[in-house]
Amino acid sequence: MAGNAADITDIGRESSARNRVMDTATKLFYAEGVHAVGIDRIIAEAGVAKATFYKYFPAKDELVRAYVQNQSRLGRAAIDGIGKRPARDAILAVFDLVADAAAQPGYRGCPFLNAAAEYPDPGHPVRQAIGEHRRWKHEFLRGLLVADGNPDPETIADILTVAGDGLLIASHLDKPANLRHLIRETVLQILGPSADK
Repeated sequence: MAGNAADITDIGRESSARNRVMDTATKLFYAEGVHAVGIDRIIAEAGVAKATFYKYFPAKDELVRAYVQNQSRLGRAAIDGIGKRPARDAILAVFDLVADAAAQPGYRGCPFLNAAAEYPDPGHPVRQAIGEHRRWKHEFLRGLLVADGNPDPETIADILTVAGDGLLIASHLDKPANLRHLIRETVLQILGPSADK
């Protein structure tokens, strides 16, 4: 029994150390950029031993990929409940999240676009993780468009994805005061009239 309790304590400690590394990396990567932040700084700020860091992340790129995958999990969780709304409302709500994010202090743009800019090779594992998230989001939008009765859900999902990228960049660079209205009008123009009208 005591051996099992010790094992659980060790697992909890290891999990805590990994979480500290991930939390620290997430904060620093988002605020300063992936390539600007070195492993030694992450180790120091996370308060873990170098050996502990390398146990979980044998290379920095593996940590970056884990960061991207974690951002994807968080994004999916934020969008998960939205899919239960009527389709058109859900599409608009997805894009409202952009305005909500941009209003937060310290907003530095889309973590996926930021990371992609630092990893130009589409075959790199970090870019593949970014691509996986983008494919998921595209399919989510496509499914909503089908439910909304859109006659060309594949093309409109592509257009919404491209427009979303532009809105994410504008929300970071330009910080328009009417961002929420701009986003909503952009999406409504792309969607066109509702099928039930």
